[in-house]
This record gives sequence, structure tokens and C-alpha cells, in this order.
Amino acid sequence: MFESNFQKYKNPAQYDTLHESYQDDLIYIMEHAQEIHSPIIDLACGTGRLTIPMSKQGLHVIGVDLHEGMLNRARKKATVDNLQIQFEQQDCTELNLDTKSPLIFMTGNSFQHFLTNESQDKLLQSVSRHLEAGGEFIFDTRNPILAELSIVDVSETVEVKNGKRKEVNNTETYNHSTQILHCVTETVLKEDEETLHTEKESISLRYTYPMELKRLLGAHEFELVHLYGTWKKLEFIKDSPQMIVHCRKRG
Repeated sequence: MFESNFQKYKNPAQYDTLHESYQDDLIYIMEHAQEIHSPIIDLACGTGRLTIPMSKQGLHVIGVDLHEGMLNRARKKATVDNLQIQFEQQDCTELNLDTKSPLIFMTGNSFQHFLTNESQDKLLQSVSRHLEAGGEFIFDTRNPILAELSIVDVSETVEVKNGKRKEVNNTETYNHSTQILHCVTETVLKEDEETLHTEKESISLRYTYPMELKRLLGAHEFELVHLYGTWKKLEFIKDSPQMIVHCRKRG
């Protein structure tokens, strides 16, 4: 299920270029991590966007991801910074780390990659097994705003450079029965009206509703500590772009 949904991550360097300047989630996580001296687990760590700066601050962070290319880039970046970071290639629903942590986090809306009820259940079970009693799990997921999801979103951008024309067409279609948004991007490179290259990539993202999320957490013995609408701790309302979920394992 996960490997077939990796097309958007085939270029880790490009991913870094698009996302490396974003720091709102890092600031929030650091507020809750700075006094922790035991290992902290960064799930779906990607290229180490949070793992590396947190390690630079002296924290012991373990990065976990399933995508080999993203992890390889994370390891290279850590080597350049002379950091000894444990990066593990593992499925987050089947974690097998030789540690329990007081804090596990997962950012970048990675929760939306868990497309089925079963995979969401397995994720929370896996997290719970690796959390200390009273340990905290922090993650984000986009808020399902029906006014936006109910229509097929089609957009096109055109860029002309050095005589070449790049057309990027994006289509987003939401399936209400599965709560999954299917995003397809087609890129066409042309020169003098001749098509030089065509590329298509897609990604599927599950949307979870607030009450559904609260039931899910409770079913796995997590209590909700905070629910924010952004990483800057704005109140969660119906039009919030995200749900920032900060929960604690009962124990």
C-alpha cells in the first residue's frame, strides 16, 4: 500500500528544496522535546528535515522511514554535518525498534498515507508499543473541508524557458465513500509544439474527520492533550487547514 504511493517522493533533493524552509512543526516539537534525554522517535522522517536540526541541538533522535531514497539523502546530510544519527528503514505500522520513548512524532501530514482503518489501527498500535507509559505522540493531518473536497480541482501552470514550454496539469478528485483524495499531476515538456517528454505521477491521501479521530485515539488508549488548527497553536475550527494532534498514552 505504501510503496505504490511513493511517486511524489522519487526526487528527495527536490523534496528538500520544496520543504526545507518550513519550520512551524519543528518549533512546536522542540518546545516539548528540549528537556528529554532519552531517545525520541521521528516517524516518516523523510530526508531528516526535523531529525537533523533536533540532533544538532543535542537531542537523541531516531529517524524512521520506509522510503530508501529519502533515507539515503538523510544519511548523507547527517554525514556532512558530522552527526551520528540512527536512521531505520521500517514500516511505521510494524515498528521494531529496541527502545521505548517518551515522545514520538510524525509531521508533514504523513498520517494521510494510512489509507485504511486497518492501517491507522496498526500505526497507533505500533506507536503505543514504542511509547513509555504516559508518553506523547504528536502528528498532523489535513482537515477535511467539504466545500473544497466536494469539487474536482483542476489547475494548470505554464512555464516558458530557453525556448521550451513546460505545462503542469494537476487534478484532485475526492472519493467520499473511502475519504481518499486522489491527486494526479501530468507534466509535459514541449519545444516548437513538439512534445519532448511527458511524465505522470500520483498520490492518494486519506482524510480523517475530527470526531472519527478522537474515537480512534480513544480506542487505542490515547487521551487527547491538545487539538490545534495549525502548528502555531491557533484554535481548531471548522475551516482550519490542519489538525495538530497532541495525545498521550494512558498508563
